[in-house]
Amino acid sequence: MSAQRFDLVEDKRTIIDRRAIADTLGSGNSNDAVATLKQALDHGRAEIARRIAAEPARGRVHAAGTAWMTDQLVRLAFDFAATRLYPNGNPSTGERVSLVALGGYGRGEMAPFSDVDLMFLTPHPRAPWCEQVIEATLYLLWDLKLKVGQAIRTVPELLSLARSDMTVRTAMLESRFLWGDQTLFEEANGRFRSHVVAGTAAEFVTAKLAERDERHVKMGDTRYVVEPNVKNGKGGLRDLHTLYWIGKYVHGVQSPAELVDAGLLTPEEARRFDRAERFFWSVRCHLHLLAGRAEERLSFDHQRAIAEAMRYSDRPGKSAVERFMHFYFLQAKTVGDLTGVFLAQLDEQLGKKGRRFALPTFLRRPRRLNGFVLDRGRLSIPRDDFLAEEPVRLLEVFALAAREGLEIHPTAMRAATRDAKLVDQVRDDPQANALFLDVLTHRKRPDLVLRWMNEAGVFGRFVPDFGRVVAQMQFDMYHHYTVDEHTIRAVGLLAAIERGELQADHPLATALFDQIGSRRVLYVAVLLHDIAKGRGGDHSVLGAEIAERLCPRFGLDAGETETVAWLVRYHLLLSATAFKRDLSDPKTIDDFAAAVQSPERLRLLLILTVVDIRAVGPGVWTEWKRRLIRSLFDLAEERLRLGHKQRGRAEQVAARQAELASALGWQAGAARAHARRLPDSYWIAETPDSILANARQIAAAGARIGDAGASVLAEGEEEGATRVTVFAPDRPGLFYRVCAGLAAAGATIVDARIHTTRDGMALDNLLVQDGRGKPYGEKRLRQRLVRSVEAALAGESLPPLPAGSSARAFAIAPSITVADRASRRTTVVEVNAADRPGLLASLARAIHGLGHVIHSAHIATYGERAVDVFYLTRADGKKLEPVDNAILRTALLAAASDGAEAAAA
Repeated sequence: MSAQRFDLVEDKRTIIDRRAIADTLGSGNSNDAVATLKQALDHGRAEIARRIAAEPARGRVHAAGTAWMTDQLVRLAFDFAATRLYPNGNPSTGERVSLVALGGYGRGEMAPFSDVDLMFLTPHPRAPWCEQVIEATLYLLWDLKLKVGQAIRTVPELLSLARSDMTVRTAMLESRFLWGDQTLFEEANGRFRSHVVAGTAAEFVTAKLAERDERHVKMGDTRYVVEPNVKNGKGGLRDLHTLYWIGKYVHGVQSPAELVDAGLLTPEEARRFDRAERFFWSVRCHLHLLAGRAEERLSFDHQRAIAEAMRYSDRPGKSAVERFMHFYFLQAKTVGDLTGVFLAQLDEQLGKKGRRFALPTFLRRPRRLNGFVLDRGRLSIPRDDFLAEEPVRLLEVFALAAREGLEIHPTAMRAATRDAKLVDQVRDDPQANALFLDVLTHRKRPDLVLRWMNEAGVFGRFVPDFGRVVAQMQFDMYHHYTVDEHTIRAVGLLAAIERGELQADHPLATALFDQIGSRRVLYVAVLLHDIAKGRGGDHSVLGAEIAERLCPRFGLDAGETETVAWLVRYHLLLSATAFKRDLSDPKTIDDFAAAVQSPERLRLLLILTVVDIRAVGPGVWTEWKRRLIRSLFDLAEERLRLGHKQRGRAEQVAARQAELASALGWQAGAARAHARRLPDSYWIAETPDSILANARQIAAAGARIGDAGASVLAEGEEEGATRVTVFAPDRPGLFYRVCAGLAAAGATIVDARIHTTRDGMALDNLLVQDGRGKPYGEKRLRQRLVRSVEAALAGESLPPLPAGSSARAFAIAPSITVADRASRRTTVVEVNAADRPGLLASLARAIHGLGHVIHSAHIATYGERAVDVFYLTRADGKKLEPVDNAILRTALLAAASDGAEAAAA
């Protein structure tokens, strides 16, 4: 295969001229040799970089060129060591060395900074001349700063290791004679084939699939992560290479094209294999060049640059980088499709020989198959044109697979993929839509069958609006998956909640599922909630319009259609209210309840919100979000159910105060005095744990006679964050000082609840996390936070703003929204901006500079985007006037745009 690869490389001597360099090396010493080889390496890399820039889509050719250049350098280094440093005019039979290229290098493919995997074969161990030459060769290569993976083996050692170590066996599978004694290599390769490979096909396949699965789990177990690993990620190059390795091991193929003759791929599938491989090699070569090292993760920093280098351009509604990543995910999807077909075909072949390897079989007999057949436990078709005869069967095959818990045979999957376009004929057929709804709403594993349907192209054909978001990514750090993968994951989570499997994580959603009136309304709403992403407008509004059109086709009645459309239109309402508004403000609950209007909608919206957030990616759902969502649900449910507050604020406050008095064991007079100091809003907003901790801190501060200073504690842990409490005499700029002190210590503020006692003291509870998004577990680090805040509070002048970082992969224009009617007593200001260290402190300083008072702050982050909401009044306690709003907007825009500029101002 390497010879075929190297035939692709044009003008090889323009990259490196081995003969000319050999003449130069013949008269120099080791230092001169290193200098000469380094010059050749630099020249070769520069030439390959020039070719990559000139022909950005020929990555496989450039990978072959890099491997060919490396061959010449290794040969030159070995010849210099063997003939100049340690000449041996009459070597014995034991003084032989064979240089062997392994792995991808052996295959003849290397990205610009890939490792050089070498094996030195010797007839006998520890022949002095062999050791000297090998050592000298390696030192020359190391001096060139090449990363060399090396092994020194005798043939018996190689065979022994290959039997026991699958990594060694795989590397040897792609071995290639490079230089030195060719007879020794051919002996080793022949014995490897006859003593190790022969008769072990099933063992090798099983091991490679287990290795692949383990690698996938490590990389996130989906091909749709938005910062994919080009080499090792699911759907990447390594998955393609795994297919080739298996084909080579089982059938002895010498190139992916020969997989067709082996019966593992069709000619069309082989062309898709080739196209995906060429694309991934192009991306990988660009990635190495941009990073200047062996980088395999396609990070946001590199995606935009590679899209430009590969000559993608902007289109209406989709940027160049989004088009590039869309194509990337389509190729990753292709790799997944090919893998499924390839392995099923291979299992079929091995099964006929009694050596099936790993795919599941189902021994139970299904109830009825309507003309479909079972082929060794998998759902299949009786003849090649079975689906085309009645296109409704393109839906029925997936509905049967879901209903009966069957795997679909590769023959049927191939036919479905080929005939997917025929689904256009039955898109409006009631039976076809009923079958689709059966798949979508199946309790067992609807996500698995929907993925099969998506991979066959039937899903996007049957629901063209869904087809528009297949492989569509969003260029931000919040969304971990493409839109179609996020949607299918959300459907899977919904089914898991319905089955009760997530009760520990989501007890409320699990309990509510039994109370909803129409489960299919919920499944359809989850399917459609993001279906209008990437259309250039508000995807919630556009999605509701799509829902109104699609739901009747799916068979939903007018009432169900209206509910689905409402859920899609307002699917962000609950989370936006919970995370960005003050839930202790009665107006927040009034406005939310007025928008929701019914307890049924509230239940449906709660479950939709939970699966939507959970499906964004790992780590996005937190205990803090759960508490906020639960609190809003409880308050709104009471309002909607009763039409008023059942207990009212006074009753809720009294209950919290009684609970505190019981927990503290204080005398009645002391408990009443403490309760009178704090406003009603404090008792509504704070958790019982915070209320108890605050009371003890306030009591301890009061016990320090004559001490009018601040009391700062960082002891409690609440909802995955550390609670920092400041109890101090209130004064202008206090909140800014606290924020600046925490930012200076490297803490990220995730929520702030600000209170003023009736006797002029400030009581602020802030939730903070470290740079990893975790609470501060060590007492030493918590004390560092305390000292930093105390220093910020103690200074005569305001502390400086923390320095922010200006290096960002995303350009986010800051925006300011003033919601004057969101609260009856305060003006609500929302700031959207690129997140950075000290952003909240910058905003707080801007507000303080205008003399306004912050009553509460609510902080939410969505990847690289921060959304900070402040409840403000003027210094006289009144709402801001329109002229105040205009001035504030200007100041906050400056603070959000650039921390350094704001500090200077």
